[in-house]
Order: sequence, then C-alpha cells, then structure tokens
Amino acid sequence: MDIALVSLENGGAPSVTGGNNGGSSATSSGTDRLRIPRAPSWLNDSSPGDGERHRDQQPPGTGQVGGGGGVAGSADTTMSRPGTDTVIRLDEEEPHHPEQEDFPPGTMDHENHQRVIINIAGLRFETQLSTLNQFPDTLLGDPEKRMRFFDPLRNEYFFDRNRPSFDGILYFYQSGGKIRRPVNVSIDVFADEIRFYELGEEAMERFREDEGFLKDEEKPLPRNDFQRQVWLIFEYPESSSSARGIAIVSVLVILISIITFCLETLPEFRDENELPPSLSKVLNDTGSPAPPSGLTDPFFIIETTCVIWFTFELLVRFFACPSKSEFSKNIMNIIDIVAIIPYFITLGTELAEQQTNNGQQAMSLAILRVIRLVRVFRIFKLSRHSKGLQILGQTLKASMRELGLLIFFLFIGVILFSSAVYFAEADDPESHFSSIPDAFWWAVVTMTTVGYGDMRPVTVGGKIVGSLCAIAGVLTIALPVPVIVSNFNYFYHRETDHEDQVMLKEESSSGHESCAGDLKRSPSRASLSKSVHLENMEGINNGTGSLEKTNLKAKSNMDLRKSLYALCLDTNRETDL
Repeated sequence: MDIALVSLENGGAPSVTGGNNGGSSATSSGTDRLRIPRAPSWLNDSSPGDGERHRDQQPPGTGQVGGGGGVAGSADTTMSRPGTDTVIRLDEEEPHHPEQEDFPPGTMDHENHQRVIINIAGLRFETQLSTLNQFPDTLLGDPEKRMRFFDPLRNEYFFDRNRPSFDGILYFYQSGGKIRRPVNVSIDVFADEIRFYELGEEAMERFREDEGFLKDEEKPLPRNDFQRQVWLIFEYPESSSSARGIAIVSVLVILISIITFCLETLPEFRDENELPPSLSKVLNDTGSPAPPSGLTDPFFIIETTCVIWFTFELLVRFFACPSKSEFSKNIMNIIDIVAIIPYFITLGTELAEQQTNNGQQAMSLAILRVIRLVRVFRIFKLSRHSKGLQILGQTLKASMRELGLLIFFLFIGVILFSSAVYFAEADDPESHFSSIPDAFWWAVVTMTTVGYGDMRPVTVGGKIVGSLCAIAGVLTIALPVPVIVSNFNYFYHRETDHEDQVMLKEESSSGHESCAGDLKRSPSRASLSKSVHLENMEGINNGTGSLEKTNLKAKSNMDLRKSLYALCLDTNRETDL
C-alpha cells in the first residue's frame, strides 16, 4: 500500500490511496467516506480533451479516492500528477490555526466568523474571533499574547485559571466592555482574573464601582514645577525621601509640643499666679524656688520654637497649594491655624503685662486657660502622618448617621429614665435626685454602663427603674455599633488594598527598568531578536517565510498521522463486513 501525500501548496488535505493490485483503493464507505468537494470553476473551463488526456496519462496502479476499487468521482473533483502517486484535492483546505491570516482580500467575513476554542482548566468555551478582536490590548484580544497559551494538538487555547470567573471575562468581550462578577466568585479572585486577562485599568475601575468601592479622588497638583515639588514634599510624605524627612521632623515637633503642654501643668513648673491659693501656700511654706515666669520660662521658649516650625510649615503649604480656597476650607488646615493662635494671644498678653504698671494681669486667668486649652488640638496634626487616624476620621465621617441615631436614642433614654427615677425617689428623704435635670447625670452613667455610684436609687421602685435603664442602655449602644465597625473594616481594607496596588506598581516599574537595563547592556541580543522578528513578519506577509514552511511541514506530519489512523479504522470495518 502506498501513502500519497497531498501537496500543501494548494491547501488540500492528505489522502490515502492504494497503488498496487490493479489500482484498488482502501477507503471508507457510506457516511465514513472522505468528503470530496467540488473543483473550482477555473478547472471546469478546460477543454474536454484535457480531462481524458490526464486520465490517459495516469500510470497503472494509480488510484483515486472512491469505493469498490474503481475510480470514484470525476475529473472536476480530483487531479493526479503524471508519474506520481499524489492526489491533489482542489478546493478543500486543511484545518489551520486561527492566527494564520492567509485569506485573500475580500474574505473578512469568513475571517470574523472563525470560531476559537478556549479551555479553562478543562471547561471549554467557544466564541468567535471577531468577539475577541474588539479589545486588541487584552490578553485574549492580542494574537501575540494569547499565542503563548495555544495547544496545537487540540487546536485550542488552554488556561489553568479559575473556571467560574471566565463567565464574567467572556461576557466582557460579548457585551462590548461590561464587567459583571459571577455570584459564586469572590471579589478578590475576580479582581485577580481581571489583572491576568489584562482587561485594563478602566475595567478594574468599573468593577470596583459596581462592587461599592469608592473611587479614589484625583489629587490636584500645582502647575508650576517648583510649587509642585514643594507641595509634594510638605503634603505627601510618601512621595520622596525628602518628604519623609520633613514628615519625621513635623511629627517630632508635634510630640515635643504636646509633651511640653502636659509637663507645664505640674505644680513645680506652674506660675504662682495660676496656682490655686491652697497649693501656692504649700509651696511657699516649703521654701521651694518660684518657677520662672513670662518670656524667660523654658517651656515658653520650647513653645516658641515649635510654633515657629508650625507657622513656617503652614505658610509654605499655603503658598504652594494648587487652590487657596480649597486650602482654607480643609478641616486639617483650620486645626493648624487654631493650634497656632493661642501662642500669639499668650505672647501679646505677656508683652501687655510688661508694659502695664506693676505687672498687672492684662487678661482674665479663666480666659487665658481656655485659650491655652486650644493647644491640645495639635494632637490632631498627627493625623496628617498617620494612616490609622485618617481611617478613624473617615469612619466617623461615614458613620455620622449612625452616630446621630445613637445620640438620639441616648437622649430619649436619659429623659425617660431620669424622669422615672425622680418620681420613684421623690417621697424618700434620703433620695439623691433633687430634680429631673439632676438625674440626667445618673441616667447617662447608667445607660453607658459606667456606674460611678455617686448617685444611686434607694427605693425598690428606683432600683427597678435603674435596672431597666441599664438594660435599655446596653441595647441602645449595641445596635448602631456593628454598622460603625463595618465602616471601619471597609476603610481599613481599602487602605491596605491601595498600599498593595502601589507596591505592585512599584515592582512592575522596577521590573521594566531592569529589563530596559538588560536591553541596553546587550544591544546585539536585542538587535538579533528584532531582526528575527522582522524576518518572521516578512515570511508571514509574503507567504514564503521559513516559519510558515515549518508550520506547514509540522501540520502535514500531523495530518499524515490522522490519515493513517483513519485508514486503520476503515480497514477494520471492511474486514468485519
């Protein structure tokens, strides 16, 4: 038995014919017979004698595809080369890879309706090539990217990825860009699949919005280059090493200011004019030296140094900010201004006392204490450099409705139970509740489960009211708290996810830089790969490249094995018959 290979130049499929014993051929019959398509019109235009001449020139022992050992078909379906055992199939094309763009002009409809099989961990999906080509920048839409996952033996693309997630990925291509997560896939897994298939940042942003994630606000920057650099250094500590250094200095100054604010209230460091009369008398009896006052106080000098830094930082940020109005409306900047004002008021008071007769105090001591109390707001300046405080502030801002409900419920409970305990204890001479407003403190302490014990009911009715007040307080506080906790978890995980994305971007950018450095260090290798790529592209475009010949040769060997396997099956059927 001779094996006749089909010439691949005409795009035909290989055929198996018998070359001995009177030209008999072994083929399948019925529905298993190989399909022989009709010949193109240019062959039918030949003269009638041409077909007979070809049949006459056919040497003995050369058979054609047919049944019963005779010649099946006509001259318009097959054609033999004189002196060979090769049967040429005229218009049947062999199966080829979807990436081979070897169709002549005018066949774009056929090209767009090609089907592509995608195997996701054993689950096969089938779609059209035009569906994937809608997004050429993605993994499945770019022929060069998806070629890495092609299996030539099965003529399909294989991805060892999450199978349920691919329903949403394929829907992205079918719907023209809509992204929907399957209900049985978690958010993290589907986000990883979006990154793997390279659907793009826009698809990721739409996915995050659909899942309820807040969109990151775009941070405006000044247009001037110098202002932009200054703004980044003082406003964003993570932008550069110099910005981190400025942030460390700012945090140290804030901590020193807070420690100074606390230590100067110790009795041995306080001014005699600010001490209570009893404490001032004790210090005078013990003979302790009076602490320095006024502008010579060491705490005042430390405070002056800290305020100089705060003022410098505020002015620099104000002149470098992109929008003066937005800067003035920011709550953190308002806190910075409020934390600085008490120092200048105190400085003006000290200067006024020195100019008045006998150092009389120019301002009331109570007012001065209230002004100094405002300095404690400097602790909120740490939130500019602390992610934890920022998350806490965002949580409170997002939970304002729940906090309002909590305060409203407490207000109702305080009014209700303070009134009840007053009337329950009204007839007892030892009652601690002289009026309903006087019972407010007891109701608040009881509902918050603190219970100082300074005020307590003594009658049976008052104790029953106190028990109900404690139970109502537990329920009132417990109801809104889970919502606040969930908001905190949301902002915390969003911040951690953002940090992970920043780290991934930095790693990817460093990887690109290292790759670029390797290319610079080995230009000959880059030029060689570029020349090979250009040579392959020319071979694909011209139809005569070495890569195309190699693919055709490999496919001919594959089709030969398939033909041998089909021949064995057909021989077994004829033997059984």
